[in-house]
Order: sequence, then C-alpha cells, then structure tokens
Amino acid sequence: KVLIDVPRSDLAEELAQSETKIQVLQDTLQQVLDRREEERQSRQLLQLYLEALKTEDSILSKVAEPEAAPRKEMDVVDTGTSSTDTSATTALSNQVLAALKEKPAPELCLDSQDLELVLKEDAAALASALGWDKQRAGALQEACDQELSKRLKQVQTLHSLRSTSKGKKTHP
Repeated sequence: KVLIDVPRSDLAEELAQSETKIQVLQDTLQQVLDRREEERQSRQLLQLYLEALKTEDSILSKVAEPEAAPRKEMDVVDTGTSSTDTSATTALSNQVLAALKEKPAPELCLDSQDLELVLKEDAAALASALGWDKQRAGALQEACDQELSKRLKQVQTLHSLRSTSKGKKTHP
C-alpha cells in the first residue's frame, strides 16, 4: 500500500527505474491488493451463506420435530417456580449474556438468531440483565440491528447469486 501511494517520480528515482516500469509495478501491486480484498469479501460472503444454510436447516428440522418440545416448554413456564423473576427478565441464554458483557463488539460474535433475540428483548430488561443503563442497552440493540440488517442483505445477495447461477446452468 505504501509503494502504491508513493509518487511515481520519487519511487522511480529511488529505485533507479523508469516511471513506466514504476507505473507497471504500482498497477500490479494495486491489482494484488484488490484481489486480496475481493478474496476476503468472498470468504465472508461464503461464511454467511453457510450460516444461512445452517439456519435454514435448523428451522426445517424444528418444523419437522414432534409436538413434544413445545409442551415441555409450556410445562416449565406453567410450574410457577420462584425463579419467574429471572426468566421474565430476559429470554437470553447465559452464554449470550456473557458475550454481550465481555466482548467489545458482541454483535459480531453472535449468530443471527441470537441477534434477533437481543432485538426482541425489552431494553429495560436487557439493561437489567447486563447491569447496564438503558441507554447503553439501547445502543447495543441498535448495533445488533445494524449487524443483522447487514447480514440479511448479504443473504439476499447470496440468494440472488444462487438463482442467477441456477439460471446459467439450465442454459446450454
């Protein structure tokens, strides 16, 4: 990056080369940097695609599960144990709460389903569960909302790419 930013004439003088050769060198270096950035973005997009497939699979498997699981959850809620205060405070798991407290940018560490849970949570309940003020909890929810929106856009892009690539396969 530094070699690309150096003025061509200065670099040519320093390396005792012609400006034409330096221009070729800088163009090549820029192409390498561009390719690396494209590769990084492709890996990120592929990772999101794989996460979307996992999410899709888990949703499909939950739909296919027998009705026993919801009843079990109802039994837990209906028991009226003395811990209803903590369960009413937040539906987030201890693992998610720990990530929210400990990570500098927790919205990047959570999967999309956890981000949705954080967004659904009441700001006051979230602040209480984390031991934060309501404003900080609101800022966290906003960051989670932005990250989730970004991921959803990337997933839509993936679906668009998938449908485009399917269309190309069908044409001889």
